[in-house]
Amino acid sequence: MQQHDDALQSGTSRAVRLESFGGPEVLDLQAVPEPQAGDGQIRVRVTAAGLNPMDWFMTTDAETAARFGLSLPCGFGTDYAGVVDQVGAGGAGYTVGDRVFGAALSRAVADFVVVGANGNIVSGVAHHTPDGLDDRAAATLSIAGSTAAAALAVLDLGPQDTVLIGGAGGGVGVFAVQLARIAGAHVIGTGSPSSAEHLRSLGAEPVAYGDGLIDRLRTLDAGPVTAALDLHGTDTVHVARELGVPDSRICTIAAVVDGVQAANGASAAPDALENIARLVAAGRLRVPIAATFAVEDIRAAVELQAARHVHGKVVIDL
Repeated sequence: MQQHDDALQSGTSRAVRLESFGGPEVLDLQAVPEPQAGDGQIRVRVTAAGLNPMDWFMTTDAETAARFGLSLPCGFGTDYAGVVDQVGAGGAGYTVGDRVFGAALSRAVADFVVVGANGNIVSGVAHHTPDGLDDRAAATLSIAGSTAAAALAVLDLGPQDTVLIGGAGGGVGVFAVQLARIAGAHVIGTGSPSSAEHLRSLGAEPVAYGDGLIDRLRTLDAGPVTAALDLHGTDTVHVARELGVPDSRICTIAAVVDGVQAANGASAAPDALENIARLVAAGRLRVPIAATFAVEDIRAAVELQAARHVHGKVVIDL
């Protein structure tokens, strides 16, 4: 903690940065100039940052990074939560001391993040954190929550539906399963055998993915599958089609399939994240935190998250 205090006193702050593209080994906690809020911006003192697969995927190589508008050197991480500590001219709607959460593309794992008061994921965006929602949980919502909300909006689920969610144990699946249940749908979630209890705790009927999936689905006493969401690739799409699910009721987030609509967080409704935050604050939606790490242990945190065997979200404390 003394290191952090000294950094602030000297006009610098800490940020996880990378000077070359690659895996967790390229991530370093560096001293950087303390950013300042400009016109139409707010500065947030970050208390927690949530990790997503896209964080390390974006920074694995130069070609992938360029697709997201990233170049070296750059920061790391996108989801954050914290407290507003500067408000620039035109930063209406925010005051110093407001608790906020949001997204700032590949620069959230840092002591401070400057975002637009009316921004987007690139310029940075902030939402007010409701009472009853702690910062660790708030720091997991933006990417996964908005992606899940956008995908479920495509499917338009109701009590009459049985939805098959492929890759339900992952970060987006945490939200997709519970939001589908809140909509009244019966949820079948695919995952590894070790994830079965985790999926049950979220409200899904678990089934193991892989060869023989369609046969296992046909033995379930769940009625016909009426909708499907593929959170991993295309395997769930093909199974859903074989089960007779029309393309109009299938959605992907990580692959493009002719005739099937793809969704991402950018297409979520404007109030989607605020609604999800209120559900978590009210205890109607649970955010399982699988592990927390100090920012000094960022490499170990990314190694755990990138392995994709963790049941829940990984959060960095700052």
